[in-house]
Amino acid sequence: MANPLFHWELMVSDLAQSKDFYSKVFDWEVDDENFPDYPLIKTGQTPGGAFMPKPQGVDRPALNVYFHTDDIQNTLTRAEVLGATIIAPKTPIIGIGYWAMFADPDGILIGLLQPE
Repeated sequence: MANPLFHWELMVSDLAQSKDFYSKVFDWEVDDENFPDYPLIKTGQTPGGAFMPKPQGVDRPALNVYFHTDDIQNTLTRAEVLGATIIAPKTPIIGIGYWAMFADPDGILIGLLQPE
């Protein structure tokens, strides 16, 4: 399958509350040792997830999904030609690869990850 789901994140307004809530509801293990401001969620299955603090100016919490791509810039360009709006350009993640995000023509946010 081309471009499978690669990662997801819960953009939350209260990181401590959300970690406590979801770990109790779903028995998820939360690992915040390496990324304390972006705690990883271990569900026992892949793809994994993370908690992301809701940035200033973002209206409400959300569930973000990231799809794998071998060429993030090409995928962004195709999406833009087809009517998407680039929200975050190709951005490096040290030791992991690159990420980006666009809004589709309906305004749905779609994340992309290109591993190193």
